[in-house]
Amino acid sequence: MIGKLKGIIDSYGEDFVIVDVNGVGYLVHCSARTLQALPAAGEPVALAIETHVREDQIRLFGFLFDGEREWFRLLQTVQGVGTKVALSILSTLTPADLASAIALRDKATITRAPGVGPKVAERVVTELKDKAPAYSALDPAVMRLSGALDESRAPRPVADAVSALVNLGYGQPQAAAAVAAATQAAGEGADAAKLIRSALKEIAK
Repeated sequence: MIGKLKGIIDSYGEDFVIVDVNGVGYLVHCSARTLQALPAAGEPVALAIETHVREDQIRLFGFLFDGEREWFRLLQTVQGVGTKVALSILSTLTPADLASAIALRDKATITRAPGVGPKVAERVVTELKDKAPAYSALDPAVMRLSGALDESRAPRPVADAVSALVNLGYGQPQAAAAVAAATQAAGEGADAAKLIRSALKEIAK
């Protein structure tokens, strides 16, 4: 199995790059984000590789770093997500943004990827929610609040504050982050009105 390729960029295709390694050209499929970050033809490159072996073919998938390859593997553990959908998601979102979207149960962000509908996004969020926090730079308090809101177990004042901010036009992730910060500052017993005022100050910072 090939785990890494180090060579020279030979040429580019629509969704792949050919890497010349000592005179042998390897066709490596990449996300659009990875392709955009690669150097010009004739320049040296090193790619982390995921090798897929099938009865009739061997396909190589290339990534700039091991973390992106790990997300490619994780995404394919979700029902309905194959290599094409996984690359589409990684073309649209950075691994950090993907981890944050999953941790915040932000299905809308994941559906921005071409070919990803609400049902697939729901499965990605549900099946990977316990793995995403390890890759996310989000405040754990924000992730806990988002989880509580998603599962309808957040305290009423907190849920009301988030709902009010969403009604004002703020996105759910931004509203949850602001209310989480407001809750930490105001204390658990604060009413919805106080949390809303405090959250709006957080957003305005």
